[in-house]
Amino acid sequence: MRANSRERMGLFSRGSRDDRREATRDDKGAELAELGEALPEPAPDPVREEVAPVNAESNPEQSSPEQSKSQTPAPEETRPVAEELEDVEAAEERPQVHAAAPEPEDSAPVDAPAMESEEDAEAARIGFEQALSPRRPATTGVAEPGVDQDDTARAQVISFANQKGGVAKTTTTLNLAVAFAESGHRVLCVDLDPQGNLTMSQGIDPDKVETSMYDVLVHHVPIREVIHEREIDIAVASIDLAGAEIAMSTQIGRERSLEKALAAVTDDYDFVCIDTPPSLGLLTVNALTASDKVIVPVQCEYLSMRGLMQLQGTLEMIRENLNPRLQIEGILPTMLDSRTVHAKEAVEILEENFGELVFKSRIKKAIKFAEAPVRGSSVLKYDPKSNAADYYRDLAKEVLTHGAS
Repeated sequence: MRANSRERMGLFSRGSRDDRREATRDDKGAELAELGEALPEPAPDPVREEVAPVNAESNPEQSSPEQSKSQTPAPEETRPVAEELEDVEAAEERPQVHAAAPEPEDSAPVDAPAMESEEDAEAARIGFEQALSPRRPATTGVAEPGVDQDDTARAQVISFANQKGGVAKTTTTLNLAVAFAESGHRVLCVDLDPQGNLTMSQGIDPDKVETSMYDVLVHHVPIREVIHEREIDIAVASIDLAGAEIAMSTQIGRERSLEKALAAVTDDYDFVCIDTPPSLGLLTVNALTASDKVIVPVQCEYLSMRGLMQLQGTLEMIRENLNPRLQIEGILPTMLDSRTVHAKEAVEILEENFGELVFKSRIKKAIKFAEAPVRGSSVLKYDPKSNAADYYRDLAKEVLTHGAS
């Protein structure tokens, strides 16, 4: 009886222990099921998914049904909930780094257009120095559609200077300007001589003008207010210019007064011709500072040629201090009397000393030059078919050809 009762108690105790273990397992299974529902499903690893099919395709003979069965993942052993939670938290904190999938050896070559686009993008990148330097559009000789280059070109400013008087500066200024106009150019003449000979040569009385170049230089009146329309446009002078140098002596930048005044009209003309007084004073300095080129009329006489050396020194000072773009366009022999030996010798001396600077054109003496101003016109209008008119037409062709070359 006692043995049976002990066996029964042992069976009962073993059964109760087994029941308790089963209950504990059921409780853990329920907790893990609840935890699995609460935790997010891990994202699939694209690298592993891509590698798996590549390996399967590369070795199709090695894979067999038996190996597939053996590769079937075994059911994971149950672990405590605390360990599962720690693994999940550690996985969230760790940055996930995946190795790149190896490229198959028989991969297709990269397309050529893609390579070219990358090369173009690399070439389009600017360097460090280019990024800091100011960029500007490159100028080409081809005109843009709808843009007239003549309208955008700046006028050439030409001064006629020689401190020696009576060398045909005024005659050359007017008649060369009219010859330019005959060729279809827009021309403005500026009279800076207080005597006003250029103004009178166009039939305008200097004593009756209300405003003149004196007001432009001293009182800064717009130059358009002193321009009169005749054969060519002319900015008139008056006797008041004789006192302009004293009135301008206290101005800052007085040497650039004419240059600033002409800036308002240089886009309206192709040429601006400036007649200067027979001196190297402030008016002549203003003219040379505003000019691109200078033409030096020289009478074919000894005294007139000596003044060239002084003028050369003045031009060099102007280039160094005020206007580095100033150039001598040429030296023009005027009032040439080919009948005299002295005139021929004078021209030879000019050519020996100045070479290519001496114009091939020659302005010979003619009575028409004295008669035309009486009629208030140029010699080209007064007698268009005369030899005097042809002298300046030839000079205009030479200047235009030299300027274009």
